[in-house]
Amino acid sequence: MSSRRGGLLLAGAFVTFAVSAALMHSYAVFLVAFLEEFRWSRAETSLAFSVSQLVGGASAPFVGALVDRLGPRRLVLLGGSILALGLLGSAYLHALWQLIVLYGILMTIGANCLGLVVFVPMLSRRFVNNRGMAISVVQSANGFARAVSAPVAQILISGIGWRSAYLAQGAVMTVLVWPLAALFSRDDAPARVSSSSSSSSVATDRPARRDWTLAEAIATPHFWLLFTVYLCTGLGSFFVSLHQLAFAVDVGFDKLYAASVLGMGALLSVAGTIVTGTLSDHIGRELSAVLAYAVSIVGVICALFITGPDHAWLLWIHACFFGLTWGARGPAVTAKTADLFPGPNLGAILGVITVGTGIGSAVGAWGAGWIFDMSGSYRLAFVASIVSYLIGCAAFWALRRPPTRQVV
Repeated sequence: MSSRRGGLLLAGAFVTFAVSAALMHSYAVFLVAFLEEFRWSRAETSLAFSVSQLVGGASAPFVGALVDRLGPRRLVLLGGSILALGLLGSAYLHALWQLIVLYGILMTIGANCLGLVVFVPMLSRRFVNNRGMAISVVQSANGFARAVSAPVAQILISGIGWRSAYLAQGAVMTVLVWPLAALFSRDDAPARVSSSSSSSSVATDRPARRDWTLAEAIATPHFWLLFTVYLCTGLGSFFVSLHQLAFAVDVGFDKLYAASVLGMGALLSVAGTIVTGTLSDHIGRELSAVLAYAVSIVGVICALFITGPDHAWLLWIHACFFGLTWGARGPAVTAKTADLFPGPNLGAILGVITVGTGIGSAVGAWGAGWIFDMSGSYRLAFVASIVSYLIGCAAFWALRRPPTRQVV
C-alpha cells in the first residue's frame, strides 16, 4: 500500500507541476504578441518575466517553510486559486505595470505553491534510495509543460486573440484547482513523518547527520556552491529560453512552425530529465549534471550559427539539444541538496537556495532582451549563456568533495 501511495503521489506531483509550468511558460509566446500590440522594447517586454523569476526566488523560502508546516494539499489549493485569478486578470491588461503585477507577482506566487519546492520534501521522504529518480520524474513535468505550452498558446492566440487565450487558461485553472488539491491528503504533511522512521533506510554513501537547520546549512561551503549552481544555471537557461521564439521569428521562421519545433525539442526534456536524474542515483550527481551541461552548451552553440530560415536543420538541432537537457540538471542538484541537508527543514533550505535560480533567471531573461535592444542581436546573450553554464558546471563538480561538518 505504501508503494502504491508513493506512486500516486509521484503522479499527482507530476500533473500538478505540469499544469502550473505550462501556464507560466506560455509567456514566451505571449511575449511576441505583446511586442506586436504594445510596441514595447525587448527589455521592457522581458521585465515582467524577470520580476517573476525574482519573486519566485524570493518567495521560495516562504513556500518551503509553509510546506514543511502545512503539507502540499493546502498549498496547491491556495496556489491554484491565486494562479487562476492572475490569468483571468491578464486578459484585461493595458499597461506594462499591470503585466508586472499580474504575471510577475500574482501568478508567480500562485505557481510557486504548485512547484518543485512543494513536492521535493514529500518525495525525498518516500523515495530515499531512489530520490534522484523520483525528483527527475516531477522535474520532467517542466519540459513536458514547455513542449505543450508553446504550440497550444500560439494556436489559441492565432485563433481567438491573446486576451481570450488568457481567459481560456484562467478557466482551465479554475476548474482544475480542487481536483489537483485532492490528489494530496492530509497524511502527506511532514508532521506525520518522524526523523527516525525516514532515516532508517538512508543510503550508506549519504551524510550521516540529519535534521539540518537552515542556519547550519548556510554555514557550509556546499550551500553556497549549490547557490552558485542554481544562479548560473538560471542565467545560462534564460539568456536563451525566453527569447527562443522571438529569435526564430526575427531570423525569418514562421511563428507556428518555430513554436512547434521548439515545443518538440522541449518535449525531449521529459526523457532527458528522467534519464539524467536516474543516472545520478548510479553514477553520481556531479557527473550526471556535467553531462547535462555539456549537451545544453552544444545546443546553444548551434543557435549561434542560425542566420535565416534556410537553417531549419540547425534550429531543429538547437531545439533538440537545448530542449533535451532543459531542467535535466534540476533532479541532480535538488537530490544533491536533499543528500547534503536531509531533515524536516529541507523545504526551507531548498527554498533559500532556489533564490539563486530566481536571480539568475531574472537577470538572464531581462539581460537577453537588453542585449538585443543594444545590439540588434541575441548572439552576445547566447555567448553569456555558454559562459554561465561552464561556471555552473565547475561549481557543481566541486561538490564531489564531502563537506566538513561542524560539531554542535
